[in-house]
Amino acid sequence: MRPKCLVLAILDGWGVASPSSGNAISLAHTPYFNSFIRDYPAMTLEAAGEAVGLPWGEAGNSEVGHMAIGSGMVVYHEFPRINKAISDESFFQNSVLLGAINQVRQNKSRLHLIGLIGSGGVHSHQNHLYALLELARRENIEDVYIHVILDGRDAPYNAGADALAKLEDKISELGVGKIASVVGRFYAMDRDRRWDRVSRAYKVVVNGEAENYSSTALEAVKRYYEEGIFDEEMPAIAIGANGAPAAVLKSGDAVILFNFRADRMRELTRALAAPEFEEFPRDSLPKEIYLVTMTEYEEDLPVRVAFPRERVSNPVAKVASDHNLKQLHIAETEKYAHVTYFFNGGFEKPFPGEDHDLIPSLHVTSYVEAPAMSVEAIAERVVKEVLAENYDFIVVNFANADMVGHTGNMQATIQATEVLDRMLGQISDAVLAKEGMLLITADHGNAEVILNPQTGEIDKEHNASPVPFIAISSQLHGKTAGLRDTVGGDLSLRQPAGVLADVAPTVLKILDLPIPPEMTGRPLL
Repeated sequence: MRPKCLVLAILDGWGVASPSSGNAISLAHTPYFNSFIRDYPAMTLEAAGEAVGLPWGEAGNSEVGHMAIGSGMVVYHEFPRINKAISDESFFQNSVLLGAINQVRQNKSRLHLIGLIGSGGVHSHQNHLYALLELARRENIEDVYIHVILDGRDAPYNAGADALAKLEDKISELGVGKIASVVGRFYAMDRDRRWDRVSRAYKVVVNGEAENYSSTALEAVKRYYEEGIFDEEMPAIAIGANGAPAAVLKSGDAVILFNFRADRMRELTRALAAPEFEEFPRDSLPKEIYLVTMTEYEEDLPVRVAFPRERVSNPVAKVASDHNLKQLHIAETEKYAHVTYFFNGGFEKPFPGEDHDLIPSLHVTSYVEAPAMSVEAIAERVVKEVLAENYDFIVVNFANADMVGHTGNMQATIQATEVLDRMLGQISDAVLAKEGMLLITADHGNAEVILNPQTGEIDKEHNASPVPFIAISSQLHGKTAGLRDTVGGDLSLRQPAGVLADVAPTVLKILDLPIPPEMTGRPLL
């Protein structure tokens, strides 16, 4: 029998690892979560590497995690697709990329490359930038300028210096390219409409306006390191001789934004491309720019896409809509795109009967200041809708285990986990009171490895840990599949029972809906 309401709770960044002094989740007081794995069916799922369409061993991330959860299939990510195009050399015949080259050649103008550097593989990869430089070399394009975004979040906090040194070596090897600007992702890759931050990245790219000017990027970055300012929050630096920027954006130029992950490049791309834009003045933006994004960042932007997304035809949200079920997708700003666009397989607009609720993220400098983030407001809305029986299916994202985990602050991450545990308790009480069902899972790991187990250093990055999957309903109480006896309630001792793509067919089976043949996952219950 279909439950009155099915709630799918995605705990962003809540992975499963052995209890340790570096595991914020195991150090936290989580009585509700512990009771769930004691009293209900609980298992772990693979959430990284080939299980979610990434290269083998690659850490999972929110984009691919939500795509796999919502689509019920392994969607091969743009990262390995671009890697393959480089290895088989089809990259160098890509018509969109060659269009940018032709724009520069015909106008005797400049090619600008904008993106995150490093080998993190979450938002971009340095090899993709190197391939663009090789393309310019092969096509005899000389005026190539690189606008560097430093990471410090999905890579060590000071890895930018090494990435810059490697980039400079590659520039020397190929004989093409100059670094024109440097800025931290805190400014260039905001996704919470903090336009004052984005404007700083915009200004240094478009007109060379910056907090600092330097003749070399590496020296400038190292000077900031000495002041205790590192990659993520690196102020805008314009690179050029005699205190003048080496390159500004001019009419007729071509721009390639080479990040492959969409969510954190949307705002900067809007500032560069949107016909109507009121978030900050952009009087200096030149006309007739040939603008390319490596992947599709957002529908309806007037840009060309080098590697269009492979569409998912029947995500779980569409199947529910096709059968006239009412559904709610809810998250705070930081993860709103993931529970809507990515969960829905790349469909931008809601399906019929699908409501979206955006709870604003708090405007703080660091989530260490507010480790609860907006989870209490989100949980309150979910509980309200469950008790009112307004929806057949609710999918909710809780962002704080991941976002606070990215700060590397152990105590704050523990607090985030404990608040989230209490909210899960409130939701489970409401679901059980209404004879519903609650499924708990995650998109990737993070908060369970705040200290590197080998080095003891702070680890702010995603990882390849498995994630939990727990099914809670009155009918399932006590059906623990031997978990209590086998592993004493420690999920980390269980081998993964499936992959994230198994969640969607599980949801459809619970809702008594047909599972589309496109879904390669299998029901977990």
